[in-house]
Amino acid sequence: MRTVLMVAEKPSLAQSIAKILSRGNMSSRKGLNGACSVHEYTGTFIGQSAHFKMTSVCGHVMTLDFIGKYNSWDKVDPAELFSKAPTEKKEANPKLTMVKFLQVEGRGCDCIVLWLDCDKEGENICFEVLDAVLPVMNKPRGTERTIYRAKFSSITDTDICNAMNHLGEPNRNEALSVDARQELDLRIGCAFTRFQTKYFQGKYGNLDSSLISFGPCQTPTLGFCVERHDKIQSFKPETYWVLQAKVNPEKESSLTLDWDRVRVFDREVAQMFLNITKMAKEAKVESVSKKEKVKQRPLALNTVEMLRVASAALGMGPQHAMQIAERLYTQGYISYPRTETTHYPENFDLKGCLRQQANNPYWAETVKVLLSEGINRPRKGHDAGDHPPITPMRAATEAELGGDGWRLYEYITRHFIATVSADCKYLQTTISFSIGPERFTCVGKVVTSPGFTEIMPWHSIPLEESLPHCEKGDLFPIGEIKLLEKQTSPPDYLTEAELITLMEKHGIGTDASIPVHINNICQRNYVTVESGRRLKPTNLGIVLVHGYYKIDAELVLPTIRSAVEKQLNLIALGKANYHQVLEHTLDIFKRKFHYFVDSIAGMDELMEVSFSPLAATGKPLSRCGKCHRFMKYIQAKPSRLHCSHCDDTYSLPQNGTIKLYKELRCPLDDFELVLWSSGSRGKSYPLCPYCYNHPPFRDMKKGMGCNECTHPTCQHSLSMLGIGQCVECENGVLVLDSTSGPKWKMACNKCNVIVHFFENAHKVRVSPETCDLCEAALVDVDFNKAKSPLPGDETQHSGCVFCDPVFQDLVELKHAAMRHPMHRGGQGKRQGRGRGKGRRPGGRLNPKKPKDKMAALAAYFV
Repeated sequence: MRTVLMVAEKPSLAQSIAKILSRGNMSSRKGLNGACSVHEYTGTFIGQSAHFKMTSVCGHVMTLDFIGKYNSWDKVDPAELFSKAPTEKKEANPKLTMVKFLQVEGRGCDCIVLWLDCDKEGENICFEVLDAVLPVMNKPRGTERTIYRAKFSSITDTDICNAMNHLGEPNRNEALSVDARQELDLRIGCAFTRFQTKYFQGKYGNLDSSLISFGPCQTPTLGFCVERHDKIQSFKPETYWVLQAKVNPEKESSLTLDWDRVRVFDREVAQMFLNITKMAKEAKVESVSKKEKVKQRPLALNTVEMLRVASAALGMGPQHAMQIAERLYTQGYISYPRTETTHYPENFDLKGCLRQQANNPYWAETVKVLLSEGINRPRKGHDAGDHPPITPMRAATEAELGGDGWRLYEYITRHFIATVSADCKYLQTTISFSIGPERFTCVGKVVTSPGFTEIMPWHSIPLEESLPHCEKGDLFPIGEIKLLEKQTSPPDYLTEAELITLMEKHGIGTDASIPVHINNICQRNYVTVESGRRLKPTNLGIVLVHGYYKIDAELVLPTIRSAVEKQLNLIALGKANYHQVLEHTLDIFKRKFHYFVDSIAGMDELMEVSFSPLAATGKPLSRCGKCHRFMKYIQAKPSRLHCSHCDDTYSLPQNGTIKLYKELRCPLDDFELVLWSSGSRGKSYPLCPYCYNHPPFRDMKKGMGCNECTHPTCQHSLSMLGIGQCVECENGVLVLDSTSGPKWKMACNKCNVIVHFFENAHKVRVSPETCDLCEAALVDVDFNKAKSPLPGDETQHSGCVFCDPVFQDLVELKHAAMRHPMHRGGQGKRQGRGRGKGRRPGGRLNPKKPKDKMAALAAYFV
């Protein structure tokens, strides 16, 4: 019996597909990485009985990055990143050990069926999976085919079974186009980002962004927002005048007429027209025309239109809307949400999709009428050759989906029903009047057949007062004629919906990446999202774009990226060579980079006007070890210390508070120590600003505080305050927080584990002696007599935190509450107490010391 491995893009998809193909008769087990499950069943594969193993990845298996030394901002010239710096594929999420998992499951398999999403990114992941699995699979006999690709657009029984019966092959060209885009974005983005971040953060203190990033798509996206901002700023309102006339067809009714000239910008000319028309006493009907007009039903729904509506009508950001759409897709409620197509293929089962909606109380009546009277073929749209338009695949209720999920599903369903409904028809009546020599018009609309507007009421024709019945030559008395003075108004800031339209029009990003680029400019503090989901550029965003325009407008204009996107599409179609496109594009941007670096003074002049230099920012905090003058603490992101006398800047840990640490100094360099804290429920540790940026010992890395310092005698170091191995992570050490009394705690110097102990103790010290059982350092505890929990009213005790029965009820493990979402852990939920719950054996920290620690100290000073 052959063994067939099948791989989907997400665990939930793997489960749904396996359930359909096995008709629910499958066994499931967890994979070795804990994130992915394996669903097994027996069946037939290409006419032979086979054992199927269905599993998944979690998005991309691999990611592109520079090799080790080129990831150092300090050691590498950004210009080298364009060609010299070699790249490598690394695991996208090392914690998931996805390659090992795939190899374990793929070992001994005869065939592989790839159920990755059917877009370019999906094709790319196909080859990442194949690279991991093919070496361990059974070798094919002769020319036997072993690699298959399933093409599907929705998680329905019909679509999945159809895909299984018509297996194809993965598309190497589409995968290569994604590889090219990844490498271009990495090399170009990193080179510009590193250069401008280091240059401007070394000069200005209030930029309030930890990264001054550049991206080939991100920057033109920001450019659109700033371009609109500039139009608003440069707008000069003009006064104009409008002639408004009202006629009284009957005694108690009046009709407002629109002036055929619309408006004039000269007050005297407007006054002249008013005087002429005031001489007339009656308005004469010159013509009455009636036309039947049609408001077309919408085209079928693609990704860009869905994102536009989600932002404009539902108030959802594009990134959020895309996440909800993906969830609805994986649960089988809608078809694949990433598509550029607005045209249904001839064989698409429109009636089947419509029947699914026949029992929903919101649109059941409309659907039943359509099914009985016959549906209209949807309008002919654009066929991009990827996936069918976004379509509801099964019925759902508000209770099932809840909140935003239901709102998006409801819109997708209403849009689909509208595409197979009739057009909206209405009768437009236009009456033309003359008052003296001037012409005026009045227009009225009456709906004759509402069509699709019944299901999309927001598109309906507004109700208007009915026009009086009249014929050519009729005269009506004039109620009033007056001159209205108005002013032209500036455009408003771009909405997300308008920005998405511009990005699509100019070819910036793809339907999948557009939400990511918009999200990036918000995250970088280049724009803020105002009410009505309007994007208002910040000072930093405006200065950056103006600076690019000043140096090289092509860096911010959409033209060059649009051309690159066309080249990438040619790679996907097999019409362009991957290496040639890569080389040519990188060569262009390398020249632009060198010109940008040489001309940076142009952008710097704009920065000087908007931002304060480092020396003028921040407040004095701690003393410099070199000049013994106060350094200034700059709180704006990224927080750092700056010595204006030495002109040195020292980076600090982020997402916490910094304060002076008892005016104590580092024994190595005489810098005053500072204390970083993530809050009362989090962890805190002291650090030397100089050592944090320039590690003093070979076994230390940049960004380590005193709780990781291996100095042999300093009272704040790991050597003196380390207690034992962390109870959860591999490499961490629990270090006493000597500032935490009377609510004493020790915290892991790698992860966010915190152990609370000895509350209300007067003193807690780490002893040089170690525990015989677990080799953790012993702790000396000194309690006040009134509050001592020790037996026999003792006030002092020395013992092991993990093993001593006296300390057993005085220890409690928690997770630090962090201020930043990237740190795990939440509200310090209680995990256990007593003898170091979950502690792994491994003994007391005794970090391997350099052979001669004093020699290392001497080398540090040299």
